[in-house]
Amino acid sequence: MIRLQRPLSERYTAASPGELAQRIGAAKQALGDRLLVLGHHYQRDDVMSWADARGDSFGLSRTAASRRDAEFVVFCGVHFMAESADVLTAPTQQVLLPDLNAGCSMADMAHIDEVEDAWEALGRVTDVARILPITYMNSSAALKAFVGRHGGAVCTSSNARAVLGWAFGPDESGQPRADKVLFVPDQHLGRNTAFELGFVADEMAVWDPRFDLGGLSDAAVKQSRILLWRGHCSVHQRFRPEHVRAFRHAHPDGIVLVHPECAHEVVALADRVGSTDFIIRAVAEAPPGSTIGVATEIHLVNRLDAESPDKTVVCLDPLVCPCSTMSRIDPVHLAWVLEGLVEGEVRNRITVEEGTAAWARVALERMLAIT
Repeated sequence: MIRLQRPLSERYTAASPGELAQRIGAAKQALGDRLLVLGHHYQRDDVMSWADARGDSFGLSRTAASRRDAEFVVFCGVHFMAESADVLTAPTQQVLLPDLNAGCSMADMAHIDEVEDAWEALGRVTDVARILPITYMNSSAALKAFVGRHGGAVCTSSNARAVLGWAFGPDESGQPRADKVLFVPDQHLGRNTAFELGFVADEMAVWDPRFDLGGLSDAAVKQSRILLWRGHCSVHQRFRPEHVRAFRHAHPDGIVLVHPECAHEVVALADRVGSTDFIIRAVAEAPPGSTIGVATEIHLVNRLDAESPDKTVVCLDPLVCPCSTMSRIDPVHLAWVLEGLVEGEVRNRITVEEGTAAWARVALERMLAIT
């Protein structure tokens, strides 16, 4: 998805790190409680240091919604996160994204037009009334709204098992809620969750939006229980089984923690698998002296190591793995957005049209009711 961030003036691009820090601090002080700066766990340190709250995408959106006194919410994350915050916050609150180019490659792999085309194609082969769409939090507001309209729910990496179990579980009449699930956009989270629930590989198929009927035969669509959208996280797909084996060779007593957005063959070799918050807790709970290999974004891994002086925390990918799109949020753009607010100009506001927001909230509320 193309987003256009206008170039900034030399007043910002030529400023030194010290100058930017002084200006950001002054702007935050001037705005006071009217401002809430949110920092996602994968954010770079020179931005995270200014965050009033840090966490995962959904947790931060809920934090923003609970802070009704914060007129301006500056989300130091990526586009879909700012959209979710706008969906959940009050009309009196405004959500800003410091750099419009901070997108999410995974979210962009499932454009709403492609998903609607897929739904129409499925309807020509099977009964879509017996299919529930489930979308990962890492998706556009438009896709969340699509899921809400069609009876499905959003999931996070923490509750994907509960949501997928709900989709195949009994409805109010005691009958299975769905025969199939269309899981969008991360095939790896969908596959890992399905295996965790006891499904086998033959019950899953990957839907590739580049091809007619997702590149599948009519028979493959009909026999599949879970259709996995062909999407992935550009960070987590880098991790390979050889990274785990190399870590275990170097650290026989080490602990391997893996995010479920990684490929299944990596997840299968891990000691523990879970969301970003799960990984943070697992590091905190590990015995002093532990060496921990983590398969997730490098800024978080480095922060965990710095904040765990009694342990050694390393990234399993020796070439490291930054989230390049989130790294577009930098002190230059943060200063530009904050100083705009001080001057009375709201820059880079993210808004979701109310009809879309209403159905997206339905999908999010279903998730909360399930979990």
